[in-house]
Amino acid sequence: MTFCIRAATDADLPFLYEMAKLTGGGFTNLPPDRKALRAKLDRSHEAFARTDGPITDEAFVLVLENTATGEVRGTCQLFTQVGQRHPFYSYRLGTLTQHSAALSRTFRAEMLSLCTDLEGCSEVGGLFLHPGERAGGLGLLLARSRYLFIRQHRARFADRILAELRGVIDESGGSPFWDGLAGRFFAMNFQEADEFNAINGHQFIADLFPKHPIYTAMLTESARAVIGMPHPSGRAAMRMLENEGFAHDSYVDIFDGGPTMTARTSSVRTIREAQTGPLLQLHEEGEEALIATGELAGFRCCLGRARPSAEGVTIDAASAAALQVQTGATVTHVARV
Repeated sequence: MTFCIRAATDADLPFLYEMAKLTGGGFTNLPPDRKALRAKLDRSHEAFARTDGPITDEAFVLVLENTATGEVRGTCQLFTQVGQRHPFYSYRLGTLTQHSAALSRTFRAEMLSLCTDLEGCSEVGGLFLHPGERAGGLGLLLARSRYLFIRQHRARFADRILAELRGVIDESGGSPFWDGLAGRFFAMNFQEADEFNAINGHQFIADLFPKHPIYTAMLTESARAVIGMPHPSGRAAMRMLENEGFAHDSYVDIFDGGPTMTARTSSVRTIREAQTGPLLQLHEEGEEALIATGELAGFRCCLGRARPSAEGVTIDAASAAALQVQTGATVTHVARV
């Protein structure tokens, strides 16, 4: 395996920009705007440079590098505590039950309420894998490397964690959910609103979004049909989140209606099952595993083979090269299955 996860650097900006142009819209954490991406990298550099202090609203940007060519072919992000710099808005899906004695009928109305319930959570997001690399488990490496990073820096992350999945986007780049709800309150289409949000932040949501609950029965059929539904390309990501212990807990994205998945951070499977110990020696035999080492900007993670024992762990030579470690180094590993 010649791929390795590492901290993003300034030299990765051209790669990130080219990947951002391939997302197809609705991908707020990876906007096709050099200035916005530059700001993300600057914020990430600050987070990697801070070595102590309380949990605060930080962002870490990681990239997937082909160590043989030096090309960056994917990226993912971690947010330590959302909603501290700007409000973190979601729609909460609930039910209002009413009974009419005169009609002898009970009515249950589904409602969407604008809320900031998830403020203070950590978030995993910004995952994008180049279309030319969607094989060989690289998506799994990108996704689960974030949990190993959290495990290495547990004090920097909250006790609850969320992941927002992109909602349904039509062939023209529009959002049925946006068109049926929020778009009615803004003089812009979904693509314009999504781009504005990615570059300028969420304040316009607080300024113009309706504050009262919305009865879903009043929405268009096309808007109702996509509430809580992931984009077709995100179904595999949703299954991976479910395998880690995340669940869809009635929250949806205010722009495209995609599901927001949540979990207790310490209960996430990769975080809970990973083991840390000294690297004893190199050997080609072992079970397929994710293997990580280092802290902050020195963090690296790859797919390889690991054979744990009571004294430590043995890994394959290719993984040791990708991680830039020698015997005696401290490594963290978790089974790939």
